[in-house]
Amino acid sequence: MIIYAAGFSIIKEVTPEHVSPAGFVALRVIGATPLLWLAGLFIKEKVAKKDLRRLALLSLFGVSINQSLFVKGMALTSPISGAIIMITSPLLVLIIGNLILKEKITWQRITGILIGLGGAALLILSGTVSSDKQDNALGDIFIFINAISWGTFLVLVKPLMQKYHTITVLKWVFLFGMVILIPLGWTGMMDVAWPELSGRTWFGIIFVVVAVTYIAYLMNIYGLKILSPTVVSAYIYLQPLLAAGIAVYLGKDTVTWQKSVSALLILGGVMLASQTPKTD
Repeated sequence: MIIYAAGFSIIKEVTPEHVSPAGFVALRVIGATPLLWLAGLFIKEKVAKKDLRRLALLSLFGVSINQSLFVKGMALTSPISGAIIMITSPLLVLIIGNLILKEKITWQRITGILIGLGGAALLILSGTVSSDKQDNALGDIFIFINAISWGTFLVLVKPLMQKYHTITVLKWVFLFGMVILIPLGWTGMMDVAWPELSGRTWFGIIFVVVAVTYIAYLMNIYGLKILSPTVVSAYIYLQPLLAAGIAVYLGKDTVTWQKSVSALLILGGVMLASQTPKTD
């Protein structure tokens, strides 16, 4: 979560000023995919043809849609807004898990979901009237759709994590993602004035590719081998606090009362929705 939290502010340093959102996403997969396949050389594992089709579908939710809307959203909105909206992911995992895995949703979980989504809605609406020029309602909506996509990915990838190694799953997911993201971001990469980029910008690009994309993905998906999707997604609760501290320290964001109320509503909803149902 420290890596993800730092990523919110670092991404703002790179896009859209130096690299377009689409170009930046293409750079992420171009950088992370070879690292995953290189690591895969040490893991002798064959994937069934039927599972390759599922991995291709997962690449849409976990890489293509997820990364595209996240980077585009962060180019439009503020780091704190993005971090707060992303913690709706555990709530969305509960809903998706119920629809796909038929997990029971109790009254306290339903109440928590409504409270949490109310907090996200407040944040999105406040972006349309906020005096902070960094806030943008469309950017907030992109981040929210990204959270839905990531939640879907966590639920759908769980069965494959019981069957294959983490690196095996991710190297195929990212390879399929490249097929879509590189054509979409090619023009954006070609438009970058590479010789003029500062050391700070290069650091941001490398950090997002290696840490936020490669390392953080491995840690998240590896956790699914022993934990449920909801528990894995629950660690995202720390993001707003960490992202807020980093963003404020760097002078990239400020804390407003709307963001504070939204954070309290979402955190309260998540705590209520995540309670384990009592059994008689």
